[in-house]
Amino acid sequence: MIALLQRVTHARVTVDDRTVGEIGPGVLALIGVEAGDTPAQADRLLERVIGYRVFPDAAGRMNRSVAETGGGLLLVPQFTLAADTRKGNRPSFTPAAPPADGERLFAYLADAARQRHRDVATGRFGADMQVMLTNDGPVTFWLQAPPPREG
Repeated sequence: MIALLQRVTHARVTVDDRTVGEIGPGVLALIGVEAGDTPAQADRLLERVIGYRVFPDAAGRMNRSVAETGGGLLLVPQFTLAADTRKGNRPSFTPAAPPADGERLFAYLADAARQRHRDVATGRFGADMQVMLTNDGPVTFWLQAPPPREG
């Protein structure tokens, strides 16, 4: 499972010109679900997203997490994060989870986030979304909780 985490001053997701999720200062996490991911990967990824230290402390060092700051958390499903882009000019989506699995795990992640953090908003799985954000810094990190290896 993948998260492209961005520290933001504001972020909003719209579907059909209607806002479906919005936060003020906090973290926008674009979420990709890979084939073979389980709730264990979702739990680990959520732990990292909520606990990742991307906000400045009193000395200006990135030493505080969204859990510590109480900022917003906007989770947006984005299956293209799981694409294989290693060759050619067209991505392969073979590594991405099938849509039903992706939707189930994204919903699991969002529910778990709401149990652990007070300000959680989401995009809409499978929708044509427009994501507007002001990246603060800019600060952007790629986090991954890889699927279990077979064998």
